[in-house]
Amino acid sequence: MASQLIVRSVPPFGVPGAPGLPDAVAREQLDDVELGRALGLEPGPRAAFLAGRLAQRQLAAELLDVPPSELIAAYDCPQCGPGSPHGRPGYTLAGAPAPLLLSQSRSAGWVLLAAVLDPDAGLRLGVDVQDPAGADFDGFDQVALGPAERQSLRGLSGAELLHGRARLWARKEAWLKLCGTGLRTAPETVEVLHQPGIRDLPPDESGLPAQFAAAVALSALPARD
Repeated sequence: MASQLIVRSVPPFGVPGAPGLPDAVAREQLDDVELGRALGLEPGPRAAFLAGRLAQRQLAAELLDVPPSELIAAYDCPQCGPGSPHGRPGYTLAGAPAPLLLSQSRSAGWVLLAAVLDPDAGLRLGVDVQDPAGADFDGFDQVALGPAERQSLRGLSGAELLHGRARLWARKEAWLKLCGTGLRTAPETVEVLHQPGIRDLPPDESGLPAQFAAAVALSALPARD
């Protein structure tokens, strides 16, 4: 049976009409390492960080059919190794790795989550969401995009150009998360226009506002040179 992708978005906390971040729930459900990392952040970023971790844990618990408090965070950073407070997300359950692939992205207060329950061996996952406003600066194309990607944006301007940039950046971030290297890989060296395993996430699938760009990468781990 093919591995099934689950995508979920979570709206910002602290916006008019939305509930405030449940700090008591965070203290109850998150690990000491997660809470300790949050303490080092300013109030705004801290709220976004906790919201993302809570949403991810709650999705994982729902898919695994267990209480969120039974999951132990088990992040794995390719550079720092297992047990890091950052890196590729995961959990252990009853002392064993939970059979779940996870990826998370945040932009403009929104959280985008992707998950695969009982993944096929060797499968990797990456997801990303981008607010086009973040691509509105001179030099973006030179530092972020490869030659073919820059060519694909020729003739675009205004909002159309920003969305095109955000789309490419979301695809690139999703792929680099799948690979596990993140931005340690120079982004302009990675072309993602036609990379197999990456696809855009339309609003009706992601649940995000229409102005955002989102992408998911789901593939076996690329072979090394």
